[in-house]
Amino acid sequence: MALMDITISSSFLPVDDPEASLAFYRDVLGFEVRGDVGQGTMRWITVGPPGQPTTSIVLHPPAVDPGITDDERAVIAEMMAKGTFAGINLAAADLDAAFERVQASGVDVVQEPMDQAWGARDFAVRDPAGNSVRVSQA
Repeated sequence: MALMDITISSSFLPVDDPEASLAFYRDVLGFEVRGDVGQGTMRWITVGPPGQPTTSIVLHPPAVDPGITDDERAVIAEMMAKGTFAGINLAAADLDAAFERVQASGVDVVQEPMDQAWGARDFAVRDPAGNSVRVSQA
């Protein structure tokens, strides 16, 4: 069987305050804005790390799919508020500097930098929408 050449193009994270999320991903994490369509809370904002033009995160309104019921929307909102609905894992060349910058922004710190039993060194925060953002040492 031939080896497939598949890469990660984009990942999606729900956001309930596009401006706050944009400020976090652009101003705190340093991501580039690659697209911004829609308006108000109905915006899809595409961001990504500089130097990696083919890898993006799409910040999108939660539960806008017409197939989602009102009960499901309520569950999604509840899970986002608890920080259990969505997340992303990132990597930083200088974990301590990244943590200092993220912590200084005032986001909710879930775990300060620490060595994990499985060998990684990482920290975890919640973005303005409650999404789990875990950053490990690259």
